Amino acid sequence: MAPKAFFEKLGQIFPPDRLLTKKGQLVTYESDSLTSYQVQPIAVVIAEEQDEVIETVRACYEFKVPFVARGSGTSLSGGSLPNEDGIVIALNRLNKIIEVDAENRLAVVEAGVVNIDVSLAAAPFGLYFAPDPSSQLICTIGGNLAFNSGGAHCLKYGMTSNHILGIKAVLPDGEVIQLGGESLESVGPDLVGMFVGSEGLFGIALEITLRLIPKPESYRTILAAYNSLEAAGEAVSMVIAAGLLPAAIEIMDNLAIQAAETAVQAGYPQDAVGLLIVELDGEETIVSSEFEALMEVMEESGAYEIRIAADDEQRAKIWKGRKSAFSAVGRISQDYLVQDGVVPRSQLSKALGEIGKLSSEYETSVANVFHAGDGNLHPLILFDGRDAKNLEKAEQLAGRILRLCIEMGGSITGEHGIGVEKLKYVPVMFSDADIGMMRSIRKQIDPLEIANTGKMLPPS
Repeated sequence: MAPKAFFEKLGQIFPPDRLLTKKGQLVTYESDSLTSYQVQPIAVVIAEEQDEVIETVRACYEFKVPFVARGSGTSLSGGSLPNEDGIVIALNRLNKIIEVDAENRLAVVEAGVVNIDVSLAAAPFGLYFAPDPSSQLICTIGGNLAFNSGGAHCLKYGMTSNHILGIKAVLPDGEVIQLGGESLESVGPDLVGMFVGSEGLFGIALEITLRLIPKPESYRTILAAYNSLEAAGEAVSMVIAAGLLPAAIEIMDNLAIQAAETAVQAGYPQDAVGLLIVELDGEETIVSSEFEALMEVMEESGAYEIRIAADDEQRAKIWKGRKSAFSAVGRISQDYLVQDGVVPRSQLSKALGEIGKLSSEYETSVANVFHAGDGNLHPLILFDGRDAKNLEKAEQLAGRILRLCIEMGGSITGEHGIGVEKLKYVPVMFSDADIGMMRSIRKQIDPLEIANTGKMLPPS
């Protein structure tokens, strides 16, 4: 337990209604979206100003108290799980959009700004923020930065790291620094790139300069239904081999289709074993040409049904179903684990087949929803959490899937991060020398190791 002087210090920074210490007040913050892991912190502070965050971090450093920054708590890897001897610094109210500079195509926002709100603010200028995680209606820019989030359109537009120009951050010792700036061109080491995706181990981003891009002139969105998941996976390779670069290529299996239909009535073909969503965007003349080529590929791919979105309303309906899939699966099972391992596109069909075999071996249902274009799998492993043995079996199955990804030349995470959930698989993917170097860099920036303690790097 932290000393009394630490709590007195927090009391000087925050009024009583924004300094939470009672058990009932802390329950909301004891887990993120990975609800299988729960830890209650010693306190939660709700920051409304950047200076409050800075002073809190300095107090934590003075008294050697661990801290974790938290936005909307949408992490699926336990990335914002508290430490039992530490505090949570809630950033939701740090939500000012400081500037939208249409001429230079950038926005400056605080860490608690919700992802979709950036695009809404930029819309009058014909601009938007490209990274679009499924949780974009609630997830925050600070969280997107911490885990280098992607989203459905990352195939063409890249990850969060491709859209961050500058970061104002407070380091774990309380020093405030500025990384990067407003230019697409950087000078010297890519410190912005190092900070993005570091899962909070290097401190807390306070203010972020984002790159905005013009809204596409035209879209073409299609659905293709298949009699097998492997066939849908093969179709992805065919699209890429044809020289096309869609904005998005997504796959859903029948379990995910059924869940999405029940939740939002997206109009998906409910008998499909595998459903492929492909979207082209850009200038009208280019999109029209690419669309003709895409339709040729789809007709050769073995799809038994192809649907084309006729207007913006139908396109929105297609994407509503896809982006609601994670939460919709909750109608089938109250408890599930979500993985986000990555395999090379050439291995996609094989990986889907192997996941199907593992599902049968463990007698555990798996719903598959994923960013097929870059091989980022999102198997949702369903289980009954009322029995601890079921969670253990689900975690074993998740581990087999992650090992499968590594064996196929992929990664254990594409955008959800390591958090606490994947810690045991870090040594499977990286050598001792690799992990040692990561720990060394972390210690240089956070010598007390109080920033998001216990995440990303396994214990030494």
